[in-house]
Amino acid sequence: MEAIDSETFEKVRKYAMGAEKISRFEHSMRVAETARRMCGIYGGDGDKAYFAGMAHDMCKDLDDETQISLASKDGNPISGTERKKPSLLHGRAAAVLLRRDFGVQDKEILEAVARHTFGGADLCPLAKIIFAADKIEPGRPQSSEEYLKNLFSMSLNRMVLAVVEENISYLVSRGYNVAEETYKFKKWLLENVDE
Repeated sequence: MEAIDSETFEKVRKYAMGAEKISRFEHSMRVAETARRMCGIYGGDGDKAYFAGMAHDMCKDLDDETQISLASKDGNPISGTERKKPSLLHGRAAAVLLRRDFGVQDKEILEAVARHTFGGADLCPLAKIIFAADKIEPGRPQSSEEYLKNLFSMSLNRMVLAVVEENISYLVSRGYNVAEETYKFKKWLLENVDE
């Protein structure tokens, strides 16, 4: 896959910095750093991971109508869960924006950004890394160095499974619905945990 050139990187960074609340942009940069670190452990292109982490939430602060409009251009149906809470479409919207407005063609980056919210079966390694990095970056309350060291001692699929299970428990404990896609992701990881 092609690398992201420095001009595109800087345009996307400036867009994200302007479009996101300061706290969200800081989160995105921690996700980028965590994703790069994970590539050092699990393999993969650290620069692509950094870019995808930086870009993953670039549409999260857009209004509902804009997120629906952008996400609907990716060719996939919008689920009932996404219609009830359009902010769940922010990853799909960001992938469309990256392709349409910034010329990003890298399929792994686009998949990682589009699918970081729910995960899903058959994710590429970069998408698994971004999914997990989003939930375990050092700004998250549970993410001590010891916590991360424990996770990073596992295989990629086992580590992502632990993150998915923790995420499901968190959502259920707060009375939130868990997307069907996330349960499918958990099932797929359980079936492929040792790959």
